[in-house]
Amino acid sequence: MFQFLRREPGFYKRLLQLSLPMILQNLITFSLGLIDTFMVSRLGNAEMAAVTTANVPVFLLTSIVFGFQSGLGILVSQYWGKGDEKSVSRALGVSALLGSAVTLILALLFFCFPVSIMDCLSNRHDLSLLGGPYLRVIGFSYVFNMLSSLYVSVQRSVENPAFGMKLFGFSTILNTGLNYLLIFGRGGFPALGVAGAAIATLLARVSEFLICAVCALRSRTIPLELGLFFRPGLDMTRRFVKYASPVVLSETAWGLGNSLVTVILGYTAHSVEMLAANAVMGNLTRVFLVVCFGLGAATAVIAGKAIGEGQSREKIMDLSRTLLWFAVLVGTILAVISVALVPLVFVPAVFPAFKLYGLSAEIATALAVMGFAAIPFHAYAISAVVGVLRAGGDVFWSTVLDLAPQWVICLPVTALAALVFQLGCWPIAFAIQLEHLVKFPLCLWRVRSGKWINDVTEGGKP
Repeated sequence: MFQFLRREPGFYKRLLQLSLPMILQNLITFSLGLIDTFMVSRLGNAEMAAVTTANVPVFLLTSIVFGFQSGLGILVSQYWGKGDEKSVSRALGVSALLGSAVTLILALLFFCFPVSIMDCLSNRHDLSLLGGPYLRVIGFSYVFNMLSSLYVSVQRSVENPAFGMKLFGFSTILNTGLNYLLIFGRGGFPALGVAGAAIATLLARVSEFLICAVCALRSRTIPLELGLFFRPGLDMTRRFVKYASPVVLSETAWGLGNSLVTVILGYTAHSVEMLAANAVMGNLTRVFLVVCFGLGAATAVIAGKAIGEGQSREKIMDLSRTLLWFAVLVGTILAVISVALVPLVFVPAVFPAFKLYGLSAEIATALAVMGFAAIPFHAYAISAVVGVLRAGGDVFWSTVLDLAPQWVICLPVTALAALVFQLGCWPIAFAIQLEHLVKFPLCLWRVRSGKWINDVTEGGKP
């Protein structure tokens, strides 16, 4: 492994320059979810469980947004490598039109049928009544989030990752302040509870969109041509559908599968404790994974640009090995640190702060240990699927490797453990992590084949 980590001078400096802003951006974004969870937990475990249930369909929206981001990044990173700025505007136009249409349709469904949707997700109607007002509002925030996230994806793909970090840093501060005012009724505002959390998020997302709109019109690095944005052409539409739509569908199906894990927990005998523990640990685990997500995004930019520049297959294969094994090394360090923190910090301090006691704390401990121990496998899978394979336009296999372990193994085993055999929290926590354990060797096999390297731009070789 370590021989692959030897690179030319300046390589790791460039990797750090690309990944660090994205790491901070993801840390800011995931910290917002943790802050939301903490503030809602002040209202009680029932309210926290209700928001967790409401976030099941919301996570589907998040996955769709990420899918459009990743799909757009496949095209933009290679066009950037070729210096084709006009095609960047076209690609952004296609993704913005399709992405906003999809999120708007889902937001309208959430607005019209919030309680009915939530009734399908757990065995507690009282949670549906508590979370309905949250779901009614939160969907519309993702219409604006889709548009701003796509522009952030463009900036990231043209090697300006700091833009997203600054944007989401501002919106997180704004969202946190609005949460405090609207959830608890401070500063003369009404105490809206869980609905206040949704309204705060909506206002923060609108602010993100307005900032992106101004920056897009004034950017000199990658000027947005409105004529090409609004009329991208059939050729770009076909190209986006060919290379990006499988990524969107993959992320949507993966988000649905991840949401079904929460649904399974919502039908267990101790559903409130399960959902409360999962809400806290889901956000805490994502905070520890921000480094892996940042490395995965940087891998996509570096590999995509190398392919767009026309580098040899041997150089691209060598580059991919370095990036992937470096991700494993970093993931292993994170796993050791995070597992050690469970008995030292999480159990005595963090769980009580979120009002997790007794059975809820025991479930959270199991989820923490299993989730943290799986970080090295997760790190490799992120950089392989989101970074290397998608950057190379290998959309079919990246989709298969992303979904098959989840739908064929993880979900059935988790359902059997939690609902049929009603095993304890430790076997259930292990079943949830099976996806990453299975995905690791499959991704390793596909990357080593070298068949994932494709030029997806105009004039690229088939």
